[in-house]
Amino acid sequence: GGQPRNVQPFSDEDASIETMSHCSGFSDPASFTEDGPEVDEEATQEDLEYKLKGFIDLTLDKSAKTRQAALESLKSAFSSKILYEFIMERRMTLTDSIERCIKKGKSDEQCAAAGLACLLCVQMGSGIESEEIFKTLGPVLKKVVCDGTASIQARQACATCLGICCFIVTDDITELYSTMECLENIFTKAYQRDRDTNGVSSTHNTVLHISALLAWTLLLTICPMNEVKKKIEMHLHKLPSLLSCDDLNMRIAAGETLALLFELARETDADFFYEDMDLLTEKLRALATDGNKHRAKVDKRKQRSVFRDVLRAVEERDFPTEMVKFGPERMYIDCWVKKQTYDTFKEVLGSGMQYHLQSNDFLRNVFELGPPVMLDAATLKTMKISRFERHLYNSAAFKARTKARSKCRDKRADVGEFF
Repeated sequence: GGQPRNVQPFSDEDASIETMSHCSGFSDPASFTEDGPEVDEEATQEDLEYKLKGFIDLTLDKSAKTRQAALESLKSAFSSKILYEFIMERRMTLTDSIERCIKKGKSDEQCAAAGLACLLCVQMGSGIESEEIFKTLGPVLKKVVCDGTASIQARQACATCLGICCFIVTDDITELYSTMECLENIFTKAYQRDRDTNGVSSTHNTVLHISALLAWTLLLTICPMNEVKKKIEMHLHKLPSLLSCDDLNMRIAAGETLALLFELARETDADFFYEDMDLLTEKLRALATDGNKHRAKVDKRKQRSVFRDVLRAVEERDFPTEMVKFGPERMYIDCWVKKQTYDTFKEVLGSGMQYHLQSNDFLRNVFELGPPVMLDAATLKTMKISRFERHLYNSAAFKARTKARSKCRDKRADVGEFF
């Protein structure tokens, strides 16, 4: 390729610019600073769009490094801002660039392009335009996922992208089933791994099996109930074999998928009965109390925490409700289906998840949050605690903690109980 250009990546400074395209009245409280200078929103919007146009052009550069840097910069912008109108005008150009990078690029470039495709669909939401994007990219993604000669990282990224894009855009039940079948063909190979003697299905492929399983599980949550029943019958007795995998992430993925399958099975049939329940709960309990010395302490803590929740789900039909805060709003994650969906989009959006929950219409529909809460700058400033007040609060809390701890440590505190 040609000489790599010096690409200035999309930075945190760019992300702090208010770039709301279809919802410009909404702003993030963190973007305001006390007594800061007023920002010309129109000028900063134009400046950002100029940068993004440059990145889109650079996705066609001869240098692979330049193309990859441009893709990563676009990913940063798409995850941290709502750019619906800007993307709408350039969606076909972006789709063509992503398709070319996945087809002709090497591993890292393919991963970046697949990540950008996810964010492109998240930005566009579930409309005709997104369906057109998926019609173009879907076959390309499937080809890479099933290509044994492609890098594991690229196949992994494309499997995740395939699941998320299908979840967002597809109204075609045939396409949904076809995508799930493609992912099934990948992760079901993990079932036979222990019996494979020629080493073909090695731990090298485990990351791919995990991504395919999680993407498949996400799509299962939007399947019709009759299809859900079929999939449960097909996989519920096979998935426990993955709980013995050497890889921690595979054990966790299998455990959480089992919890979700039990939740769906009980929704479809209140009297659902699993024949090998005693054997399964014994396995789950062993993982929830695992004390193997050869495992890292961090891994053991993580595993025990996850499998305590999985065991409760399978045995007691219980889910530990979690609360997610974003801006002035709260969302409660109260079931495994919601947790799976939230975890998937959090993985894609990273630190931009809270921002998108506040202002992305598609995500708000998925989590039944209603239309975005529109707050003007004055309201946000009144909501924000001043730096001085925050300092006083932190100082008081620190003193209270110190006194409480000192009292607990002081042996003389117990004297009064005896005399």
